[in-house]
Amino acid sequence: MPPPYVRSAHLDAAEVSWFAPICNGDDRYLGVRDPFYKSSYRNAAQIARTADELGYRNMLLPSSYQVGQDTLTFAAALAPQLRQMNLLTAIRCGEVHPPMLARALATLDHMLLGKLTVNIISSDLPGTTVDSPTRYRKSREVIEILKQCWTQDHLLFKGEFYNLDLPTAPVRPYQQNGGPLLYFGGYSPDGVELCAEHCDVYLMWPETEAKIQALMDNVGAAAGAKFGRKVDFGLRVHVIVRETEAEAIAASQSLMQNIDAEAAEELKNRALDAKSYGVSRQAELRQSADKDGFAEEHLWTGIGRARSGCGAAIVGNPDQVYEKLMRYHAMGIRSFILSGYPHLEECELFARYVLPRLKTCSLPEVLGRWPVGIPDTPLGGGLRV
Repeated sequence: MPPPYVRSAHLDAAEVSWFAPICNGDDRYLGVRDPFYKSSYRNAAQIARTADELGYRNMLLPSSYQVGQDTLTFAAALAPQLRQMNLLTAIRCGEVHPPMLARALATLDHMLLGKLTVNIISSDLPGTTVDSPTRYRKSREVIEILKQCWTQDHLLFKGEFYNLDLPTAPVRPYQQNGGPLLYFGGYSPDGVELCAEHCDVYLMWPETEAKIQALMDNVGAAAGAKFGRKVDFGLRVHVIVRETEAEAIAASQSLMQNIDAEAAEELKNRALDAKSYGVSRQAELRQSADKDGFAEEHLWTGIGRARSGCGAAIVGNPDQVYEKLMRYHAMGIRSFILSGYPHLEECELFARYVLPRLKTCSLPEVLGRWPVGIPDTPLGGGLRV
């Protein structure tokens, strides 16, 4: 049984998501830029539509200033094209005035008919540098303002960074009972406390199962002891699945065959999170791996040689990949955010070999955020304002 601090411990399904490489993160061979895989709207939208058609239940839309597309703009363009898939849109707290951010998210949630989820990122804004405690204090205020906007009749907020007195009718989302779910990934004590207090799903990058369990224990204890809450847990990980294990390993080796170490390092350092503690933990995982790059059975760390952020992949045949995911599920993980290279092809391969065997769900639906009918909001069934 999953630990008691897992909010959806009873759930025998999981939210299985794919990744949209809108931050120029797609290629056939890592470390070598191929214009064919550039982060154009056409390429990224095709991946999203394919994931939706194949039965994935959510899609992470990342955020980065240096490369790629604006997250909310891409999500809005994609919204009318989706059949059943949610969108997990990343927002960098403090980039947009919070009431205007709340309005943008509420509008997008109505466009998606409640299929919006939000990935909270607390990082330096492009061109600025502040200390970690300050970033997290500001992120906390942004989250508290969003929650007031989504759940109360009036916004009255006085804090260190924001002083606001506004009606909330214009920013009411489609989803009810708290608004869109908040996903969060962070390893520092300030980050863990922020998630424990306010967020719904704690996202982790791949590590050994023992270290993942320790992270879950830490966040679960913080949420319960200090705030009387439970949270759910998610894992962001790459995947390489083929008919045989030998073919999957060969595919992982092919992915790295043209890597230019110097060019790859430059690409990694362009990411806004390149110097974060989470990235350093991925480096430690890679350093602990065996000569073939495996940190534990079927967990290959080679991808971290060429990209910042999530740096490991589940590698194996369909049974091996499925069983690895089920081990994570038994630990209490209820959200999987998967990706692979090239993203369209690996999306199709995982859907062919593994996805039909998984019982999937939408967490907003499971957690009661979807209204029974059109909500009583100005953008829904309510009065105009």
